[in-house]
Amino acid sequence: MSERSPSPLLTVDADGIAWVTFADPDRRMNVLDEATMARLEEHLTWLADQTSEVRAVVFSSGKSDSFIAGADIEAIGGLQGSSDAEAKAREGQRVFQLLHDLPVPTIAAIHGICLGGATELALACDVRIASSDETTRIGLPEVQLGLLPGWGGTTRLPRLIGLRAALDMILTGKRVRARSARKTGLVDELVPPEGFRETVRRAVLRILDGWEPGSDGPGVVDRVLAGTGAGRRVVLSQARANVLERAGGHYPAPFKVLEILPDILSLPVDEALRVEARAFGALAATKVHRHLLHVFHLREDARKVTLALPGAEAGDVSRMAVLGAGVMGGGIAQLAAGNGIHVRMKDIRDDAVGGGLKHARDLFQKGVKRRRMTPREADEAMGRITGTLSYDGFSGVDLVVEAVVERLEVKRSVLQETERAVGNDCILATNTSSLPIDDIAGALERPDRFCGMHFFNPVHRMPLVEVIRGGATSPDTLATVHALAVRMGKVPVVCGDGPGFLVNRILGPYLNEAGHLLVAGVSVNELDEAMTNFGMPMGPGRLLDEVGIDVARHAGETLHEAFGDRLAPAPILERMLEADRLGRKNGRGFYRYEDGEEKGVDPEVYADLDLPDPAAGAHSGEEIRLRLLLVMINEAARILGDEIVTTAAAVDLGMIMGTGFPPFRGGLLRFADEQHPRAILERTRALAESGGERFEPAPVLVELAEDGGTFYEAFAGP
Repeated sequence: MSERSPSPLLTVDADGIAWVTFADPDRRMNVLDEATMARLEEHLTWLADQTSEVRAVVFSSGKSDSFIAGADIEAIGGLQGSSDAEAKAREGQRVFQLLHDLPVPTIAAIHGICLGGATELALACDVRIASSDETTRIGLPEVQLGLLPGWGGTTRLPRLIGLRAALDMILTGKRVRARSARKTGLVDELVPPEGFRETVRRAVLRILDGWEPGSDGPGVVDRVLAGTGAGRRVVLSQARANVLERAGGHYPAPFKVLEILPDILSLPVDEALRVEARAFGALAATKVHRHLLHVFHLREDARKVTLALPGAEAGDVSRMAVLGAGVMGGGIAQLAAGNGIHVRMKDIRDDAVGGGLKHARDLFQKGVKRRRMTPREADEAMGRITGTLSYDGFSGVDLVVEAVVERLEVKRSVLQETERAVGNDCILATNTSSLPIDDIAGALERPDRFCGMHFFNPVHRMPLVEVIRGGATSPDTLATVHALAVRMGKVPVVCGDGPGFLVNRILGPYLNEAGHLLVAGVSVNELDEAMTNFGMPMGPGRLLDEVGIDVARHAGETLHEAFGDRLAPAPILERMLEADRLGRKNGRGFYRYEDGEEKGVDPEVYADLDLPDPAAGAHSGEEIRLRLLLVMINEAARILGDEIVTTAAAVDLGMIMGTGFPPFRGGLLRFADEQHPRAILERTRALAESGGERFEPAPVLVELAEDGGTFYEAFAGP
């Protein structure tokens, strides 16, 4: 060698292959932070001068389970306006262009996670070789932070794999498996994970001998569509329609991608990169980006047991049991088995156990159909679930989740029986949605090993799990359940005990107020459109139909009993039950359902429920939203005062993950802070004058307004 390598992470072997290895000793995964990018530039500059001795360059990871997780999120959060963001994007593009311009073959050797800037690094290479391991995932998730790929991804990906396939990745932020990436042409060669580095080395030697890896790449149709102005317009128009249907017009990043792609595809790469960087800068200055970045941090922090439960020690769960084989129990069993846990699912009837097993099997088959798992993986996961009518095998389980009928005496009796059948160290958890944990724990001999683990329905879709602390629950018990929720891919929020806990306690006043608005003459369409226009995934009328009026009424009674007349159920809920309008479950609610499909608002619902003619309603969408949001904010303030949770972040994360509160708004209390507690209090008091006790301002709200503080200032946590 004419010069010494600038770093131990850059080596050149006897065949003239340079290996640039990313191996951050201080992080579990590699990240393209400022120091790493500076070191990469140093390596690339050195390599550019070594072409007489370096025949090829391979970019690989020193981590055993991942390539590179992407750019540094902290650095993204520190961007100062659009100009700074554009400059940072140009800097990243410049470094990757140095890579692209190396006069020898460049190869990205991808095993494990490869996201964001890592994918853009790979796109700047000549060849991408990926491990066929199921952990290998490649993606551009920037849109999930309100951004677009700004280090060359928006420019290079459609040129490589075609416009349609590129849009599918960029507009959704989804992670694709290595096999799927091979089919689109994103990956040139797929190799086994065993002996990965040596297999890559042999592939590079073949490349140096003239072999060209043969990826499938875009098909004829995709090449035609991407290669003509008319074709691009068709693809972009369809993509725009899909974005509007999926997320409305609330997220600017997908639309910015669609706006700039015609120029991106028609300009030379160097000019296209400038367009990309300007668009990145514009998005980085938006409020939506700041809110989505805030939500990202909420999610990441919630998954760290050291932050949620400092000092507690989580135990391992390798075998667990589920009591109750209904839809909820079957869903919990399927989720656990899909994450490598052996599950015993118990019920008192054979047909119930069979139904629970079928529900789990159907969910696995859906995963196969959607290419989220292979048929073999589905079979192996299903093999980890066994059904039973007895407590056989319970002595060896680490944790039991009870998911039987929502009646206190039943839960107490079942858990008493279970406690006698399990080992002394086994944790018992209840999936109750509203019953006090301490009322259930009173039947147990080891209440320190008991807590709530409240999943939301449907289990396989809803990301939130409320981990509920009883008065006697030990910190290690909570930590074990918290860690299990994270292992299952869920977002846990630790809550104190109390009726409705966090999410359902806030939803209760929200749905109740919806009932009062209907009685006041608001139509079902007006009600639901007001909140979907705000960004909620569905309005309160449709949500009541999905939950079931009987379930909602039961939850409402629990809250009424606990909190008195301010949460007295709206009369319309009782009328719904009397009219046998249970919602989707029996095909009749506020909406009509035929063969499981919603057919619009039932025109007979107004007469059946003795509601005013909706045409006579005089409520604007803004007024409807105001009333519904104020009762939620007010109840959230009461929850903080009662210490059900102690941070504004916990409230916001629970509402986003548990109800779909729009992430682009940053959360319920982030939204409240932007309006300011003074304005919230003023509006709440105005409604209290005419609406009575249910609008009585919470003491915490009054205190914040008088002190001039905000929720995030007063309840920031440790």
